[in-house]
Amino acid sequence: MKQLLFQEFQEVSAKQWKQKIQADLKGADYNEKLVTKSLHGIDIKPFYSAEDAQETLKVSNPAHWHICEKVYVTSAKEANKKAQEKLQRGTEAIWFILPYKEIVFEELLNDLQDNLDIYLELHFLDAEYAKKIDDFLSGKSYKVYLQTDIIGKLARTGNWFDNLKSDHSHLEKIVQDSMNFESVISINLSLYQNAGANIPQQLAYSMAHLTEYLNHFSELPEEKKENLKFQFQVSVGSDYFFEISKIRALRWLYNTISKEFGLTAECKVMAQPTKRTKTLYDFNVNMLRTTTESMSAILGGADAICNMPYDAIYHKDNEFGDRIARNQLLIMRNESYLDKVGNVAEGTYYIESITRQLAEQALDIFKEIEKGGGFLKELKAGVIQRKIKESAAAEQERFDNGKLVLIGTNKYENPQDRMQNEIELFPFLKRNPRKTLIEPILERRLSEELEKERLEAEKESQPTQ
Repeated sequence: MKQLLFQEFQEVSAKQWKQKIQADLKGADYNEKLVTKSLHGIDIKPFYSAEDAQETLKVSNPAHWHICEKVYVTSAKEANKKAQEKLQRGTEAIWFILPYKEIVFEELLNDLQDNLDIYLELHFLDAEYAKKIDDFLSGKSYKVYLQTDIIGKLARTGNWFDNLKSDHSHLEKIVQDSMNFESVISINLSLYQNAGANIPQQLAYSMAHLTEYLNHFSELPEEKKENLKFQFQVSVGSDYFFEISKIRALRWLYNTISKEFGLTAECKVMAQPTKRTKTLYDFNVNMLRTTTESMSAILGGADAICNMPYDAIYHKDNEFGDRIARNQLLIMRNESYLDKVGNVAEGTYYIESITRQLAEQALDIFKEIEKGGGFLKELKAGVIQRKIKESAAAEQERFDNGKLVLIGTNKYENPQDRMQNEIELFPFLKRNPRKTLIEPILERRLSEELEKERLEAEKESQPTQ
């Protein structure tokens, strides 16, 4: 016999809950006391109910996600050896960063395990080089994602690889000739997040970024449209539930917009922790930050997670940092069982509500960009840069006045902490004056100015010889 649980309890509506809360506040203002205003333009309520999830966005997320690690390639042979070692220790996907086209990719990809996911980030644009890789992949079981993003290059550096016409010509050849890549175009939301854009902006700019490509390839022959596959690079911040919702909203927005252009391929999402919240002082706390950020990426439904070593902002690549980052993900998989269920956030009133609101706000921003002539036009006019600066300034103000806390940096800092002699990499925004077509979008960590002051204080406190 089927037993109905809790049938003796009367159903309570959201309105009744709110009335009860207001009574308990004894005259205090409900909105002032219990509603939190976020940096993302969404007010966070003290409770959520089924009424908040009546209009949900249908999103399908993978249950299994890949543990990915980056390998910067200076020698193809050495990079291949390093990749093999990482794979033996639990990594499932490799992200190769190729700085120049003299790298012999045959040596780079030699004898890697079958069915391996490989991400190729080329710091150059060469259709012939891409075609040679595509030919090499014929008959092999590798799943290779080519991360080509000429618009992202313009946004990040202020310049094309060569010029607008040449860059688009190379990209067209890459798309037309691709037969064996899983995707050839990668859209980098990480740039916008690390520069300080709020989540609706990140989503809107990525969709406007996507639309520039879709419009450019609108005349692509029907038989070649299956080559037009996209991957999204996402940086995940510290707003735990909002970041889960961000990835879900991204998938819904992509599906909605791509269908308007007749595309059926699903997007692939590569996620990594943001650089924006990482700190130089009390650096071990970075491990806690990357753990929660990676969890957001997993629960949000990323296809692959590339964790950031706790010391990445100031140390050169080292096995200890890489091992800790890899083990964080292995623990989440094998001890927390975070790869057993897909769509894990589905039906969660709070997350469903945030997902919908983020998507709606992103669509509003996206429509304004399209009315203004599109992403490239607004980028060249400096509109995108100005909006990101405004959002970044609001977040920076919260950090500076202590409302946004980074433990060990602007709260509970250890005055005995010394970092001057530990720095192997320059951890601050680099400014290299050069001529650019547009103002570049610059990535900056929240704690940079505070850290500069502490480093200067360290120098001044050193005894003179």
